[in-house]
Amino acid sequence: MYADAKKSGKVILIVSLSITFGLLLAALLILIKFRRRINHSFSLPSIMDRRRASSDTANVEKLLQKYGALAPKRYRYSELKKITDSFKHKLGEGGYGAVFRGVLPSAGGGAPREVAVKVLHHSRPNGEEFLNEVISIGRTSHVNIVTLLGFCLEGSTRRALVYEYMPNGSLDRYIYSSSSAAAGDPPAAALGWEALQEIAGGIARGLEYLHEGCNTRIIHFDIKPQNVLLDGDLRPKIADFGMAKLCDTKESILSMADARGTIGFIAPEVFSRGFGVVSAKSDVYSYGMLLLEMVAGGSNVRAYAAEKSGDGGELFFPLWVYDHLLEDGGVLQMQSGGGGAGAGEEIARKMALIGLWCIQTVPASRPSMSRVLEMLERSIHELPMPPRPYHASPSNSPSPSHPSSYPSSTSDFTLRSSRLLTPESTA
Repeated sequence: MYADAKKSGKVILIVSLSITFGLLLAALLILIKFRRRINHSFSLPSIMDRRRASSDTANVEKLLQKYGALAPKRYRYSELKKITDSFKHKLGEGGYGAVFRGVLPSAGGGAPREVAVKVLHHSRPNGEEFLNEVISIGRTSHVNIVTLLGFCLEGSTRRALVYEYMPNGSLDRYIYSSSSAAAGDPPAAALGWEALQEIAGGIARGLEYLHEGCNTRIIHFDIKPQNVLLDGDLRPKIADFGMAKLCDTKESILSMADARGTIGFIAPEVFSRGFGVVSAKSDVYSYGMLLLEMVAGGSNVRAYAAEKSGDGGELFFPLWVYDHLLEDGGVLQMQSGGGGAGAGEEIARKMALIGLWCIQTVPASRPSMSRVLEMLERSIHELPMPPRPYHASPSNSPSPSHPSSYPSSTSDFTLRSSRLLTPESTA
């Protein structure tokens, strides 16, 4: 009897201890989970992130207040919804946001004004792209720079920019047009070579202004066809200053912690300091690539190069252009017939030659934008042949050589005959 009672007591004790241990373990697990949630919500990084976002927004506000009456007009987000009809008509989308068409109501009895509203939905928390656009464009006033009419800043997420509307869209629509190619004409034929030359000159004047005409030098860092807008008269205007950097006009070298730009248009020194220092010459490189793209869009260069390469490998387009620049057979000739074909061919060749000077690997070998404007005004026979380019990209970065620089004065120009011999193609 005593033994049974003793055995029963042990069972009760074991069961009680098991239940107690289970309850304690469950309570401990619940406590750990709860504390993790608390720590996640009130952890130092989380608190710091929120404080940083609030501080960044406050800094943006302070910088904008410094402009006072010179700052562009500020719009509420609700106003932008009304201007764009709730963001109904999308014009395009880029790396930092979408662009919508809108209409500003008439002011003082004037007519309503069409605008383009850029909503920055991928802006960095510190507002770098937003500030770049507002501050850099806010400092400019030039016929070849897009006009900033206003902005919106509500908290750290609702940020937008209001620009003048460009009815003819961006340049890439004309030089990469598939519809023109399907019709058998080069895309640029829709504009004509003289119009393309005027556009090239307008872009050059805009860049010269940014580099030399502003109180604070502005380096754009993202010159490409998509960032050149055309107004109703096909006048080019440089847009999208999200990657721009400002520096004192007395400083010729810019210090940067990160590479920026669009693959295919980035200067070698931007992604590898072994090629030289970052400066306004980095924009010159991008401009040179843009010129070569304009020429390629107005001729059969790309198709011809692909046919000749035949190995399916990656072809360095500027090198191919150099090897065939003045070769008989007309790879840079106008495809369309007509009496202006000869003049068009000379314009195409001149643009290609200037483009090749602009993309020299060593920055010091490239002309300034002022010199580029002089080159555009000259005959092709007055322009010296640039050194042969080589492939330099983020994945292919050989040690740069030091080719000769572009002549620094008009007396250094080498006169050439109408037919220049070039090396045989290595493509």
